[in-house]
Amino acid sequence: MKMTLIPLLLGASALTACAAGPDYKAPATPGTATGAFIGASSPAVSMKQADDHWWRLYSDPVLDGMVQDALTANTDIRVAVARLEKARAQLRGARSDSIPQTTLGAQPTYGRASESQTLPGVDRENWTVDAGLNVAYEVDLFGRVKRSIEAAKGDVNAASADADAVRVAVVADTVRAYVDATSSAERMAVARQTVALLDNSIRITNARFEVGRSDRLDVIRVTALRDQQAALIPSLIADRESALFRLATLTGRTPQDLPATIRDRIKTPDLSQPIPVGDGRALLARRPDVRAAEQRLAADTARIGVATADLYPRITLGGSIGTTAIGGGDILGGGPFRWLLGPLINWAFPNQEPIRARIAAARADSNASLATFDGTVLRALEETETALSVYAHALERRDTLRAAREAADRAARISLARQREGQIDFLTVLDAQRTLAAAESELASANRAVAFAQVDLFRALGGGWTAS
Repeated sequence: MKMTLIPLLLGASALTACAAGPDYKAPATPGTATGAFIGASSPAVSMKQADDHWWRLYSDPVLDGMVQDALTANTDIRVAVARLEKARAQLRGARSDSIPQTTLGAQPTYGRASESQTLPGVDRENWTVDAGLNVAYEVDLFGRVKRSIEAAKGDVNAASADADAVRVAVVADTVRAYVDATSSAERMAVARQTVALLDNSIRITNARFEVGRSDRLDVIRVTALRDQQAALIPSLIADRESALFRLATLTGRTPQDLPATIRDRIKTPDLSQPIPVGDGRALLARRPDVRAAEQRLAADTARIGVATADLYPRITLGGSIGTTAIGGGDILGGGPFRWLLGPLINWAFPNQEPIRARIAAARADSNASLATFDGTVLRALEETETALSVYAHALERRDTLRAAREAADRAARISLARQREGQIDFLTVLDAQRTLAAAESELASANRAVAFAQVDLFRALGGGWTAS
């Protein structure tokens, strides 16, 4: 029996290389998805590979510190890392099915047997010791265990990519909150400067009114314009405070714990160089959501094999050794010692319809994962092209508004000079000042929109998150 069992085990082990179900093959992507971006023709970007540590392009040490803090302490990242650890634990559990399973037990009991169950001269009350070691090993003839491990590996890789996606989002949100806070400070400075200019206009108009060279209505009109500009400041302060509070949450702090260095930052970070964007091939390899979708497809493909393996017999080789001793005698002696060895075969046959239903469900899950992957690829390209377009046009709009602001500033200065000389009336001056105030405000908003567009572009590119 021992001689025939060994070849059986060797043959069974060789068959474990066979696995039920389809082998995973990476899905194909459209050929046009891997080429240059449509928006890459803009001079605002370059075809160089995207920078993993993109926030460092701003050369802002305070921003670098905020990103580092977010990567270390952000609560969403901690949740994602915990889910990754759970997936890794489940992978260890799946791998453990490929090795023999052992259980060791011992049960000492003290009791009284009935007189009919006791031999003459034997004490009816005594200790009974039962101990044994059981070993079971599933012969993976049809790859159930192998496919289970493959599925668990796919889940781990998907969880890892999900964690990367959370890091990308957190970094982008952190930079965006930082930009929001600094741009709000800049817009506040512009509003206060405009109010100061209008205060000066009020003084001039009052002086002209006192000497009879201006009407009281002129004073009222310029004062109203000044108050309108001053009314913008409280909302800008609220915007800045909101951005700072959001930045505190993203970096794992309470609002009170936000460093003073952050509150002191009043200049919005900007890039003076083209943004490296790479091409579609690099984008799809870098985007964590694409990687996560592909790994889920791999896991669901492996689960088809797990379900398919149930169509075939499941063979488990088992054995046990143990001993049962009465009265605390020699529990290791030949008398109480026992052993058992043999295979266990389980096979759901002939009614296999429930198994085939599970196989069909697994195939449907795989098809859904394939569709999800295809959709993720298309959305990645859409988001990137959209971000490229928005960024290019935001720069164009800012350049136009910058020129408009310079023209409005010249017009306001000329109108004031001509008013002093009596060449034009006050309404012309007031209109010029109103135009300048609007141009200043729109330019400040355009600077903010450009900074936001930069962050959105980096986020669409799947920018790296490692802070090392």
